[in-house]
Amino acid sequence: MHDPLTLYKLIVLYMLERVDFPITKAQISDFILGKEYTNFLTLGQVIGELTDAGLVTAQSIRNRTHLAITNEGKETLNFFENQINDSIKADIDAFFRENEIHLRNEVSILSDYYKSTSGEFEAHLVAKEKGVNLVDITISVPSEETASSICDNWQKKNQEIYQYLIGQLF
Repeated sequence: MHDPLTLYKLIVLYMLERVDFPITKAQISDFILGKEYTNFLTLGQVIGELTDAGLVTAQSIRNRTHLAITNEGKETLNFFENQINDSIKADIDAFFRENEIHLRNEVSILSDYYKSTSGEFEAHLVAKEKGVNLVDITISVPSEETASSICDNWQKKNQEIYQYLIGQLF
């Protein structure tokens, strides 16, 4: 392939096509930078261009950017996938086989907070599995620091909290 940016774009599209859940920009970066395919700035440019072209959607949730391939991205990948080296495809497939549970868990536990119309802060906590919300909780608290702390702790303790709720409610 003559244009390395095109190859990097195809790699990102291939990665997004291989999973049935959104993955974060950081997760893609970990793989691509770990394999030393390119550098951080170039990868940022690639993801920006894919998003601008409508081949990828980006959704910011708190401090993470979740990426997903669009139908146009899938069509583009189908047309040009043969331009990705088989060894790169094998590396990507191995990466997902080895890390799928961890990657899925990272994007299945969501938390964010915002200031409500009443002036309090609301922490919104979600745990998903296969696109279905298992838990969706909103907690009102008086300060931004408390809301932020709740979100951080949800990331660490969501399984314990879910098990506690199920134990108490059933």
